[in-house]
Order: sequence, then structure tokens, then C-alpha cells
Amino acid sequence: MSPKPNRNTPFKIILKIILTVTVVYGLYVTINFGIGFYELAQFYKPEKITENFRTTSTKFPHRIIKTAEPWHFKRAAEGVFVLPKTYLYKGQELAFDELLEKSGTTGLLVMHGDTILYENYFQGEQDSDRHSMFSVTKSFVSALFGLALEDGLIKSIDDPITAYLPELNGSGYEGVKIRDILTMSSGVRFTEDYGDLLSDVNRMSMTIASKGSLDAFAASLSREREPGTYNNYVSVDTHVLGMLITRVSGRTLSDLLTEKIWQPIGMEFDGVWVMDGEGMEVAMGGMQVALRDMARFGRLYLYEGTWNGKQIVPAGWVKASITPSAPHLMPGADNPASATPYGYGFQWWVPETPHGDFMAAGIYDQFIYIDPTSDVVIVKTSANTKYVDPTVPLTKNATIHAFQQISASIAAQLRTEDIAGK
Repeated sequence: MSPKPNRNTPFKIILKIILTVTVVYGLYVTINFGIGFYELAQFYKPEKITENFRTTSTKFPHRIIKTAEPWHFKRAAEGVFVLPKTYLYKGQELAFDELLEKSGTTGLLVMHGDTILYENYFQGEQDSDRHSMFSVTKSFVSALFGLALEDGLIKSIDDPITAYLPELNGSGYEGVKIRDILTMSSGVRFTEDYGDLLSDVNRMSMTIASKGSLDAFAASLSREREPGTYNNYVSVDTHVLGMLITRVSGRTLSDLLTEKIWQPIGMEFDGVWVMDGEGMEVAMGGMQVALRDMARFGRLYLYEGTWNGKQIVPAGWVKASITPSAPHLMPGADNPASATPYGYGFQWWVPETPHGDFMAAGIYDQFIYIDPTSDVVIVKTSANTKYVDPTVPLTKNATIHAFQQISASIAAQLRTEDIAGK
């Protein structure tokens, strides 16, 4: 009896291998997507976000931003400064405590110069907790960008981004000036609706949760309008800036931040920076930082990038970062070329009614508010469980108005009493 012929020709063997690999990869992607979707849904559950916002590093891959020798603030004597009981907003006198409660405050710090006037924690938060800053992270990335520019790693902010990141050719970023990406004016189509699970910002979050590539996500986006004409908040713009910084420096954002800023200004606690599945930091909102360390970064910008006499971030870059430079970037509710009433610089916000003040801000009410006119920095971390509830008014604008009034009250008090010196 003759043996059966071997029907597994090389072609069929290769085909089987390809089919097997495809099926296995498909299962891997499906499982990761399912796990990611579950983790994302759980992360933002109202009853869980307070704890999740301070334990993010236990849920996602991350890098540590190492501290070295801490620099410490002075502290005002007890009772010298008391938070105001009320603030004015839209012609009404409102309770400040109620605003803190409505916005889910977990930490609040008010300082004048080098002196902490008030520091308190809520909802179980402690001073050593690293809280999710979300888009406050963007302002840290801006500082790293300014340093890369100063070092000559980037020739000009008017260069097209694709001169440095050719993989973005064919996407909405093709030919877009770096300047327009810095100012959230890239023209890329992107929906930043946290209440819509199918929005671009939540698809982006899914990419992180399912261990995907944010670089690839950025390259998948298309053009909506002419770059440099309209201020539309596109979080992925900051990721593209992060891609650029890592490409020209050959280093991770965490390493750069540790060397260039974190240790030189004496941060007290290690920071945390969440990564995507490819080991790239989530540049648009992945940092977890302790409240006092957020205040240290605020102090750095309060003093135009200097730290105890040493220039850490170029003063010219600091000034440019906090100064809206085109009509579509100007503050005001009546600006037809902007999607928000706030002004925008290079990854820093300007209030609707500014007087030289500016801020870093993140979703769920995270803030570093800086007022050089009164030498005041106010930092707030929050877990606002009503943030995506369409029936509940956002508290961002009210909070900014309250900060401005706190700053003004400190300035007025200093005319008659040196509260920072007691």
C-alpha cells in the first residue's frame, strides 16, 4: 500500500501560519480592547473617580519622575490668612465652600511668593498623594518644548511638523506649522466630548487603556479646517508635540522632565507619567503630581522660569507661552474664531477677563492658577463626579472668577499687612 501524499505544500503551510497568527493577533486585540473598555468605564464611574484619580499608577503602565533634594516653602502663621466665605459670579454672591464641594475638590493650596497661606485636603486625599492632573500635563510639555527649542533641537516653531515627523504625512497634520499645534489651532478634526463614549477623546483614551499606540492614533486623524485660523481644543496636538520632543532629543519625556525641571526646582515627591502600549508618555494628560509640587511648577512660571536666581525655562518662552498671539487665540466669549471664551498661548490658558494672570487647567477641575500682579499661585485638584453630567453646569468659569478674587483680596491685604512675612 503506497503512503498518502503530503498535501501540506510549503504554500499551504505558510498560509496556515498566517491564518493562525492572524487569529491569535485578532484575539489579542479583541481581548485588549475589551479589557481597555472595561477599565475605562470603571475609571470614570462617579463613585470611583476620587480614588482612581490618586491611584492611576496602579492601573496603567507608567514611568517615575524621580525627585532628588526637595526645596521647601515657607508657611504663614496660623490664622493670618483665611479663605473668603463668598465670591461674586454673574452678579451673585456665592459661597466659596459650596463651590469647593460642587467641583469635588480634593486639594487646595494658596501661596504668596514662597509662602503657603493655605493648604488643605478633602475626600481622603493626603499631601503625598499624586493626583491625576489631566491636561495640566500639557503645560509641563510646553516647558520641555521651550527647552528643546533653546537647545537648537527644533529650528523654528514655524517649521512644518512633518519636517520632523514624516510619518504624519497623509494625516491631518501634514504640513501644519508647529506654532499652530502649540496653540491648539492645527485644524485637525477631533471631538473633545467626554460624555460621548464614541467621541475622539474617548477613542483616544481607549487606545491608552487597550495598550495601543497614540502615535498611530495621531496619524489616523484627518483635516477639518485651515490650520492657524480657529482655536479648537485638540488634545492629540499635545501628543504630537511630545512625539516631536522625544524624536529630536532621543530621550523620553520623563527623563527630560526629571533632569531639566523636576530635580532642579526641588520637587518634593516622585511624579508619575502614564504611558501607552508603545512606551510613549501620554503627553496630553498622563501625569500624576502631588499638590505642593504643582505649586512649585506654578512658582517657576510666576517668576518667569527662574528658580532662586537660576534660569530653568527660558524667560522669553515663558512670556510667549502665556501670551495669545493671534486674533483666534484672544480671550472673550464673543470671539467667533474660538471654541472657548478663554485665551490660549503655547499650552497655557488665559482667563476670559485677564489682568496678566494665566493658568494650566485639566478636566474634572484641576488648576494651577498664576497671578504675577499679586505674586499669587493657587493650585486645585479635584474629582468632580458631575463633570460630564449635561444637567449640571460646569464649575470651571466660576472657579477661575473665585481664584481672581482670592488673588485680589491677598493683594489688598498686603497693602496694610505683610501676611507672607509673619
